[in-house]
Amino acid sequence: MSHYGINNAPADVLVADNDEILRNLNANTISDAAKADELEHKMTLREAFRSHKKAIFWSMALSAALIMEGYDVVVIGSFYGQPDFTKRFGIPAPGSATGYAITAPWQSGLSNGSSAGGIIGLLINGWAADRYGPKIVMMVSIVALTGFIFIPVFANSLTTLVIGEVLCGIPWGVFQTLTTAYASEVCPIQLRGYLTAYVNLCWGVGILLSSGVVKATLTINSDWSWRLPFIIQWVWVIPLFLIVYFCPASPWWLVRQGRLEDAEHSVRHLTNEEVVSDKEVKNTIAMMVHTNELERQVQEGTSYVQCFTRTDRRRTEIVMMTFAMQLLSGENLIGQGVQFLQSAGIGTALSFDLNMVLNSMFIIGTIVSWGLLTLFGRRTLYTGGMACMAVVLFIIGGLGFIKSNSSTLAVGGLLIALNFIYNCTLGPLCYTIIGEVSSTRLRQKSIALSRISYQIMNIVCGILVPRMINTTAWNWGAKAGLFWGGSAALSTVYCLLRLPETKGRSYGELDLMFENEVPAWRFKSTKVDQFGVHSEKTMDWKEDIQHIG
Repeated sequence: MSHYGINNAPADVLVADNDEILRNLNANTISDAAKADELEHKMTLREAFRSHKKAIFWSMALSAALIMEGYDVVVIGSFYGQPDFTKRFGIPAPGSATGYAITAPWQSGLSNGSSAGGIIGLLINGWAADRYGPKIVMMVSIVALTGFIFIPVFANSLTTLVIGEVLCGIPWGVFQTLTTAYASEVCPIQLRGYLTAYVNLCWGVGILLSSGVVKATLTINSDWSWRLPFIIQWVWVIPLFLIVYFCPASPWWLVRQGRLEDAEHSVRHLTNEEVVSDKEVKNTIAMMVHTNELERQVQEGTSYVQCFTRTDRRRTEIVMMTFAMQLLSGENLIGQGVQFLQSAGIGTALSFDLNMVLNSMFIIGTIVSWGLLTLFGRRTLYTGGMACMAVVLFIIGGLGFIKSNSSTLAVGGLLIALNFIYNCTLGPLCYTIIGEVSSTRLRQKSIALSRISYQIMNIVCGILVPRMINTTAWNWGAKAGLFWGGSAALSTVYCLLRLPETKGRSYGELDLMFENEVPAWRFKSTKVDQFGVHSEKTMDWKEDIQHIG
């Protein structure tokens, strides 16, 4: 037995409940798993693209579900600056750009409706995806969403709109978890960062579409100027359902269910048969079995309770904070872009134009992040991005004290720069980090909990931000940047202390480092051999700490 208790015993435990293919894997499970792990680490980016082009396609296609969510989450915020919507549901407000305003409490209700529904959907998905499988849960959610869209389309009151947002938020919560988990599971180490970061690009496409549609409907002088953007959501339903129906199931989920033959079948459908041999497929399954057993040795069970016990407690904390810090970074001001720009003194037409440029940064920034991912680690990019956002926010807040046309335009330009920084670093890296830090057995639930922390923080921000920038409430305008600059600065400190480096690590390696409580700043330098012993002692850092003490 090795330093970590890895020998043939774990595989023997599985023999009693599985068929011949599992017994065949048992004979050389560790050896085959080690070969797959070595091949994956040595694989170049070009080789990974060639051997996993099918997996890339299915991951990118499935992530398109986030286009729909990104579209609606932001479209509501855009309505707060739309003349027909504010006249229909708002109150007279001479100081606003449209002459009317949706009161801060109702803005909070509308913005938080989808977040509240998302929390329900995330909790359901964390349980249902493990029990019934991600594909079934996803298809049921798409069907439910088809019906829920009717509510906001034909709403005649703000109350009905809030109800519609809550119900639509339930399937959106499912989409948020499943797409990220799938992207992190179907490709090798070299592609993992790109495909999980791509989730943010899909969000950006939806956000950009929403800002374009809302701007295009400004010329419609009726309720259809705000009903039509809701109707467009139905366009995605049938294509998305077909994508989910035909995409291969996650082999990691199948392995956890003991369906190893189905897992092999799935890997073959996700890889290029001209490049990946049958032996390599079997070795890949052996590696998944090995990693699953490694995690079972540390902790049995896959309930939400397990996410907060033993080594998974730290992993859950990191993924929850990583997602929550997306909003603590000041990103929430971008979600209220139109109203924030108008509160800073920019006119209606120009605010919608700048909002489109603002939202295009989701796409441009994510593409830039792919280049940065090849040069820097996750910890470096996320922490550096947070620090840069803190600086930009402090500058925006300072400009709030200067009343001039040049300072107003500067605020608009800096808000675009803020979104660009966010989407080069925090936005896409968040999905990569939560997909890699969570253990494979608890991934669905860990990602669900991380997104719940985001939704809870989104509710808090949905209460604070409208009051900060609404002319009928606190009316801080650009000065709100000072508050969120301080929040981003504190988040930077957290990243330095707690955020580990996961680039280039297999899931088995990460399991061992978390099990041995390696500090965040030691992850990059620690060497691990998950199939034998360390080539460099992992425990040296403890001796260093003792000496310092």
